[in-house]
Amino acid sequence: MRTLSDSPFPVLGVAAWSGTGKTTLLTQLLPRLRADGLVVGVIKHAHHSFDIDKPGKDSYQLRQAGAAPMLIASRERFALMQETPGQKEPDLSQLLALMTPHQPDLVIVEGFKAWPIPKLVLYREGIGDPAIVSDAWVQAVATSGPAPVALSETVVHLNLDDIEAVAQWVIGWVNEQTRTAAF
Repeated sequence: MRTLSDSPFPVLGVAAWSGTGKTTLLTQLLPRLRADGLVVGVIKHAHHSFDIDKPGKDSYQLRQAGAAPMLIASRERFALMQETPGQKEPDLSQLLALMTPHQPDLVIVEGFKAWPIPKLVLYREGIGDPAIVSDAWVQAVATSGPAPVALSETVVHLNLDDIEAVAQWVIGWVNEQTRTAAF
């Protein structure tokens, strides 16, 4: 694993234990960021095998026959499917490279807790190990109550249920990353 300091756009991890509400938060946060003019890409880590293609469809049959990669496109969307046999975990650097041609203002990475990237950590009492808020890459922690442990002075504490406050923090963080990268 390497750091992603050479990324052409800010990368922010949203890390939390399963059941904390990462997807719920992102479905509320993304429209708010878009309303502020940000183009936001998302990379989501899955802990299991998944299939976005349907058995019986031409694209599925072509992928099963050995097409690698398989790209299906229409005027409304496209999907690139690549088999990765033998790969233990996805390489975040490679996935971020796929985002580069789209020139997002920000890429949010859901999951990938172990990667050394700036993080917004979500925590709910009783879900997972509270030590998640102490990672060296944590920039902000959003909780539904008090922080489970004392936070570093540099870590911002947010209310997980205040989507406007979370959105304002993300927008400010993106602006700071953009200013810093410009010099």
